[in-house]
Amino acid sequence: MTAKSTHKAIEETKERTFKGIGVSPGICIGKAYRVDTGGVEVVKKYQIEDDGLVEEANRFKTAVRKAGDELQALIDSSRNKFNGHTPILETHQVLLKDKMLYRRTLDTIEKEKINAEWALRKVTGILKSMFQELDDPYLRERAVDVEQVSERILRNLVGVDAINISEIDRRVILVAEELSPAETSEINLERIKGFITDRGGMTSHTGIIARTLEIPTVLGMGNITRHIENDDLIIVDGLQGLVIVHPREQTILKYEERGYQYEQFKAEIIRDSFCEAQTVDGIDIKIMGNIELPEEVVTVRDHGGDGIGLYRTEFQYMNRLKAPSEDELFEKYRDVVEVMAGKPVTIRTLDINGDKAMSGNPESTEPNPAMGLRGIRFCLQRPDIFTSQLRAILRAAAYGEVRLLLPMISNCAEIKETRRLLAEAADALKIEGTPFNLDIKIGIMVEVPATVIMADVIAEHVDFFSIGTNDLIQYTLAVDRGNPEVAHLYHPLHPAVLRMLERVTKVAAEKKIEVYMCGEMAGDLVYVPILLGLGLNELSMSPQAIPMVKCFIRTLNLEEAREFLQDILSVHSAGEIRQMVYHRYGDRMARMMAEPPLTQQTRETQSI
Repeated sequence: MTAKSTHKAIEETKERTFKGIGVSPGICIGKAYRVDTGGVEVVKKYQIEDDGLVEEANRFKTAVRKAGDELQALIDSSRNKFNGHTPILETHQVLLKDKMLYRRTLDTIEKEKINAEWALRKVTGILKSMFQELDDPYLRERAVDVEQVSERILRNLVGVDAINISEIDRRVILVAEELSPAETSEINLERIKGFITDRGGMTSHTGIIARTLEIPTVLGMGNITRHIENDDLIIVDGLQGLVIVHPREQTILKYEERGYQYEQFKAEIIRDSFCEAQTVDGIDIKIMGNIELPEEVVTVRDHGGDGIGLYRTEFQYMNRLKAPSEDELFEKYRDVVEVMAGKPVTIRTLDINGDKAMSGNPESTEPNPAMGLRGIRFCLQRPDIFTSQLRAILRAAAYGEVRLLLPMISNCAEIKETRRLLAEAADALKIEGTPFNLDIKIGIMVEVPATVIMADVIAEHVDFFSIGTNDLIQYTLAVDRGNPEVAHLYHPLHPAVLRMLERVTKVAAEKKIEVYMCGEMAGDLVYVPILLGLGLNELSMSPQAIPMVKCFIRTLNLEEAREFLQDILSVHSAGEIRQMVYHRYGDRMARMMAEPPLTQQTRETQSI
């Protein structure tokens, strides 16, 4: 071996750390297992004669039918595997026959007289671009679903077998460019320690399944697959979103200890998660769960959630030819309400860009959809769709405690019109003799600066506020956190954001209405002392975060948190405020996450 090649070999085995998105917490150490899920790399274009167009169209239809059969087989085999996340696979089934993918591909074959593979790739490219241009992060992730469904069809067209993860027969960590929900559903927890991918994110369906499986997962690694070979030793840190390749012995020992501490702590806090989150000075704080799929309610219950603080209802409207029926919505809502057995369930009405989400049809994209026809604006413009949902919610309320949450409210007129439609729906249900309950609390999402400014007026028309920090911060600071050019300006601890939160909580106290938080800040330990100091008495978060937040709250003194709030409100720098938080609470937060003591410097290093 030459000196040059020796140097290269040493470089390739040198410990390297990569940063991604930790979507499922935990630590695992093991050998990498590369999974080639890149799909069909090469597709050739060729013309089809007129007399062969029908046969080519049938070839495409056969490939779609086979893809549907494959997905159905996965659904049947995995219904009890990961808490009922089969709706994600069912969404892929719907996409197979979606007019934007299925019909347009057939039209392209006929009009351009080209082979099915090329037509499918062309249509998929157009649809991906449409979704990726949307501001809503959830909708942007649906571009991945389109691509994954397309690749499944394409494999059948060219006769390439899909990877079978269920056949892996040893303990490994999966490494792939991307894993689809179908592939993730095949994971055998006795064989797969964790997984990492180049693509994906917190709101991707693969990320949702990973959190349900509760295995360490880091997504959105960029090009991690270029740096890892089969059987390379790697460490996956889902707590901090780190992957360490070729770790040194001392690094392995450190992470083995951290992994052991985390698992011990996890077992302890889950065991105690059914106890109340009571501060050391005796104040009870309700810790609720955010859910997207009805099946996730079981995870909230099993992690000690005090109820559902945010039930996002958009999933049932996604990628459909038409809106779901009232009965379909009612069945889903009732299931959630009954599982929670008397605990509150906060159902947020439809909060997407309406028609663009249904049928996977984002063609009529608005110039700025984040500030366009979304949330309550769309619902009031489409009372047929809205009334159907309101009726379903009223019917579900007959089976337990339901709270109605309205998104994107910016004025009182929107609340009044919603109350009118709700009363009409109740009258109609009464005439029909259908069981319902109109005695429900009605609240609004506080996510628009105008709502904060008019909070004292709006409070006269609602029973509670629920602060959605994700949009509120984005609108307040004029920062799109999904834009890498300005994402660094997105600061939850910006003094302007904290002052807005303070105003909302003060108004709520004066008007004697409840104030909750369901945004991402609620589930982050860094912000919990501040939120308690502000007077929030209910926080809602990812189900997996519930035990840790409850445990942290039990170490806090509410009076001390209030005094600390006054200290930070006099500071004019987000960085300085964060440093103050770490100085006061860093040791306790570190214990919650089985980490070494946190400082501002270490946190910044981790985020590079």
